[in-house]
Amino acid sequence: MKKNDLITVTCERLGSNGEGVASFEGTTIFVPELLTGERALVKVLAVKDKIAYGKVEELFTPAEARVRPACAVFGKCGGCQLQHIRYRDQLVFKTELVKNTLKKIGGISAEVSPCIRSDKEYGYRNKLILPIGQSDGRTVVGFYAERSHRIVETKECPITEWADKIIYAVKNFAEKCGLDGYDEETGKGQLRHIAVRQLGKKFIVVLVVTEDIKGVDYFVSLLDGIFKEYSFFLNFNEQKTNVVFGKEYRLVKGVSTYTAEEAGISYEAGAETFVQVNENVRKKLYEAALSLVGEDEIVIDCYSGGGLLTAMFAKKCKRAYGIELIKEAVECADRLKAANGLSGKMFNITGRVEEELPAILHKENGATVTLDPPRAGVDRSVISALLESDIKKIVMISCNPATLARDLGLLTGTLVWDEKGNLVKAAAPNGKYEILSVQPFDMFPQTKHVETLVSLRRK
Repeated sequence: MKKNDLITVTCERLGSNGEGVASFEGTTIFVPELLTGERALVKVLAVKDKIAYGKVEELFTPAEARVRPACAVFGKCGGCQLQHIRYRDQLVFKTELVKNTLKKIGGISAEVSPCIRSDKEYGYRNKLILPIGQSDGRTVVGFYAERSHRIVETKECPITEWADKIIYAVKNFAEKCGLDGYDEETGKGQLRHIAVRQLGKKFIVVLVVTEDIKGVDYFVSLLDGIFKEYSFFLNFNEQKTNVVFGKEYRLVKGVSTYTAEEAGISYEAGAETFVQVNENVRKKLYEAALSLVGEDEIVIDCYSGGGLLTAMFAKKCKRAYGIELIKEAVECADRLKAANGLSGKMFNITGRVEEELPAILHKENGATVTLDPPRAGVDRSVISALLESDIKKIVMISCNPATLARDLGLLTGTLVWDEKGNLVKAAAPNGKYEILSVQPFDMFPQTKHVETLVSLRRK
């Protein structure tokens, strides 16, 4: 097999990114948008050793699970990978994804419950960050292609209800005011990203720019025609970096934070505060997490964001601590505490989990720890602190099955660090914790991503 060959294959299974996996003359080939059982003519795009990548040239036998994608740029944009799969089959895929990843990476054989569905298959997402760039001398807005910073221009996004309006507004603004999208290679162009977050019926809009720009009042007038209640920030980022936001925010219109309500808790969020992107599934996830702790427990909520889940724990349990790095989020959590009468039951701490957790563990011996880390997973020093403690219960929330498998492997003893500092599978697993339950939630329909809730107890 070599590049540009045309071969006929039958898909055997789906890979971790939702792509089809087939075999041909001893080589494994990965083919996006090919479903299990489908037979297709495939063009080979790349070959290395016994691994190849290809694309479908002609589909001979479509699977029953195949549906028509809702998005015009599906397959080009890197945002969604599963729009061609019937939704109930997406849920099956994500259940198996979690199960197989735990086994492959963590060496963990665990029963995984069926993935909890999202009530909305499309139009569910409450936050978007769109890059603004240049193409043939034009300003373009869209999404990055898979594994690249090439912008795929689009007019809408079916997983967000208001995306078409904000895309049109940005392009209108750039054209009328003589502004350019940002060119990552040259560093030229004033407009870098547009970010929008929805909290109920309120919105926070952030336009990332390289410098002070003209025509801001005109852009505000365009936003007035889209949102009834919103705040608008300019964020300044002149660095040649992949980081979206700079350090300076300038409030142009509205208030710095908005208030919303969840499970009887009034909470705040601002431009930098982490909030789950799917409100419907977030509610199901948080209710499930809350059910795993008792009224007589003390909870330490790590990576706590704006404090919503911490407050829910504090309301139910003896008391709860939240540890969060982002100062704005902790300030929101403090106001949340006051607004909900949780003084004396809720304690918010600004700092890195690896630095703050040991002292709280020493003070609250035997507390329950909850972990909701970023995609990179739990820091190694945090895992060590947990293993050295007397914690009887750990509740984990993860948006990345791979790092979840790694972290669970270390806690359950199926993975260990060798003398050279490499992570390896244990010859004789003997961890301090055992897994009680693994429950996936479809926080991100139409994409390969899945949120997972795990309950562990000390042996």
